[in-house]
Amino acid sequence: MSSDTALIHNIIIENRKKGTLSGVKDVIGFDSESITLITDMGNLTIKGTDLKINRFSTEKGELDIEGLIVAFVYTHDAKSGTFFSKIFK
Repeated sequence: MSSDTALIHNIIIENRKKGTLSGVKDVIGFDSESITLITDMGNLTIKGTDLKINRFSTEKGELDIEGLIVAFVYTHDAKSGTFFSKIFK
C-alpha cells in the first residue's frame, strides 16, 4: 500500500467489546490499555482494558480489536501536517 493512497476510515464497535477499523495505515504501539494507530484522519489512540489486536491487514488497512473500549482520541489531523511543519512554513 502506498503512503500516498487515501483509505476510507471507518470504525464499527460492537457493545464496546469488539471493533473493526478501516483506513489504518500503521500501528504505532499497543498494550492492554491502549492502541495507537496512524490513519488518514490523524493519529488515533484507542483506550480501554484488556485490549487485543486480533487481525491487522496492512494491504487493506483493516484492524480487528477486542477488549473493553473506553475512548477514541485523535491527536492531530494528518492532512494539515505536524506542529513543526506548520511553524517552519
